[in-house]
Amino acid sequence: MTSDRTASRLNRILAMLPYVIAHRGVTVDEVCERFGYNRSDLAADLDLVFVCGLPGYGPGDLIVAYIDGEEVVVDTAEYFADAPRLTPAEAMSLLASGMAVLASGQSSEPLERAVDKLAKVLLPEGNVIDVDLEAEPEMVAKLRMAAARRHAVEIVYTSIGREVTTTRVVEPWKVVSALGNWYLTGFCRSADAGRVFRVDRIRRLLETEEEFTLPSPIPDPEIRYVPAEDDIRCVIEVGSGARWVADYYPVEVLEDDGSLMRFEFSAPDPGVAANLLLRLGSAGRLVSGIEVGEALTSLRGRLLGVYRPTHVETKND
Repeated sequence: MTSDRTASRLNRILAMLPYVIAHRGVTVDEVCERFGYNRSDLAADLDLVFVCGLPGYGPGDLIVAYIDGEEVVVDTAEYFADAPRLTPAEAMSLLASGMAVLASGQSSEPLERAVDKLAKVLLPEGNVIDVDLEAEPEMVAKLRMAAARRHAVEIVYTSIGREVTTTRVVEPWKVVSALGNWYLTGFCRSADAGRVFRVDRIRRLLETEEEFTLPSPIPDPEIRYVPAEDDIRCVIEVGSGARWVADYYPVEVLEDDGSLMRFEFSAPDPGVAANLLLRLGSAGRLVSGIEVGEALTSLRGRLLGVYRPTHVETKND
């Protein structure tokens, strides 16, 4: 059962985030005054928000939230741009799950009201289900056809991390729907490896006449952040108290003796790793990665510039 303290904290976070997002450049003092924070509690809540996002938990899937000098900064992942809407299948699954809990006798009054409202929307005639499915995007049909013909496709694709647009030749395996988006899985010849592409980020598609052989078996799609060739890479070492990093970020564990873990961290920008290292403090250490080290030094310098006391030179007459 959720404690009153936890519920109060969650309510304050949910009220604070939309305000900060809508008022870029808002100061720490203004947020503290408006929402009843002190600086340390605000920083703690922003740290909590920082590790929230969609499974995969790559840099492009999380919410970036921190205090920069006297400014509160919250940058949301791309999927926050539009209001979330359940697909018909997701809504029916949610309704079925809610009804299962009701049948178990372990439900609460708020859940009963929610299930009743959802049932009235999805089942307006009682036993009749009327679902209006949206048509698949045209790009999905073209990719599915190319995959069926075993034809390689040339795509112009904009990466999620750096918003860099490149032209690639891909051998399409499957087109799947997950997390509210359509994805293409296939062998990318530029990366010389299997890759996952968000269909809505494919700017142009050309089906070639070049045939390819499907791998056997076809790898299961892994919808998560996949490091790009031009990503920044560094090696970080953490103690036992910071092993959670390996669960929240797409890392490659290099060494792990139970007390110390060393892993390779990939991100589209060195600032992502620098922010992580700053938050880890003494629990994390940068082993290698020149660009990340420079970004971390710069970040520390800016913070010291904010908190270092100003000395006023005085003269005695």
